[in-house]
Amino acid sequence: MGKHADSIDSKILSRVQSHGRGWVFTPAHFDDLAGRATVSIVLKRHTDTGTFRNLARGLYDYPKTDPQLGPLQPTVDDIANALAGRDEIRLQPSGAYAANRLGLSTQVPMRVVYLTDGRSRTVQIGKRQILLRNTTPKNMAAAGKISGLIIQALKHIGKDQVDDAIIDQLDRRIDDPGRKQLLKDIRSAPAWIADIFRKLANSQQDLK
Repeated sequence: MGKHADSIDSKILSRVQSHGRGWVFTPAHFDDLAGRATVSIVLKRHTDTGTFRNLARGLYDYPKTDPQLGPLQPTVDDIANALAGRDEIRLQPSGAYAANRLGLSTQVPMRVVYLTDGRSRTVQIGKRQILLRNTTPKNMAAAGKISGLIIQALKHIGKDQVDDAIIDQLDRRIDDPGRKQLLKDIRSAPAWIADIFRKLANSQQDLK
């Protein structure tokens, strides 16, 4: 029995280490190795020794460390990806965070909002809050794509505040597959954002 437990422990540790430092995970990532109770015991053991870190209930990471700063906080996206995988939901960055992701804002919000097709809830990680807000299927139609990110960022900025400088910045960030994606998802965008999608897609043709 003891050898079996040691084997599970080593397999869990090996899986975490194979992902490298900074990986955020949940007990569900080890469902194929052992029952949830056994996994929880192993995770607690490695958390107690400082190998893993318990970020929130059911959420862990294998922290990156800095020689001067010590353990570093995981990225918001790494946390969100772990939650999405565990709960089998889709997430779409929204609001100020979407604008920041595209370089349209230097503000890094302490309250990061993701739209989701799952239930609404709040996850507290240290001083940061990750808000998951249930939304309509239309708002999730382009989730996980550059088009979805642009839609949410432009909605946050507001129609009257979107100028040529913002459109130029988006133009510089979008690659050829991204421009094609905008045209595929144009029906998911409000009319005024759909016009911007067309402008960004046509910009590619002007460069040829």
